[in-house]
Amino acid sequence: MIHRLKYGRELTLASVLGRLLSEGLADERIRERTFDGLVPVPLFPTREREREFNQSEILARQLQKQCKVPIVKALRRIRSTTTQTHFDRRMRMQNLRDAFALRQNVSVQGQKLLLVDDVFTTGSTLDECARVLREGGAYSVCALTLARG
Repeated sequence: MIHRLKYGRELTLASVLGRLLSEGLADERIRERTFDGLVPVPLFPTREREREFNQSEILARQLQKQCKVPIVKALRRIRSTTTQTHFDRRMRMQNLRDAFALRQNVSVQGQKLLLVDDVFTTGSTLDECARVLREGGAYSVCALTLARG
């Protein structure tokens, strides 16, 4: 279903996948926390234009309907990266290093944030995004993904 959303542009799947993602909030490690914002993992602008949407942002919007936490578009992708499907963890980390930055005029100082992405493989993308958010002053950063792949 995730593949159909991302590559088949079946946006009607977003609400179903968003509901599944919101069930992840029931996880005891996340359930006890409150969040100041949902942060979707950004795509590089050219990739988002090609795809015409960001699947992480769509999932965050669906999640927002369930949990009433605002979406904070705190991150931007500042470097295009090659697809990571065939990389090991070390190569993924190297590929993503310095690929993200805080958006100008967005403060995450002292905030408790929940990163939202579609698939967790090695955690490299989420690690790099969390690093940028923490360096920007976020109090805490957790992550929620739809699948592990």
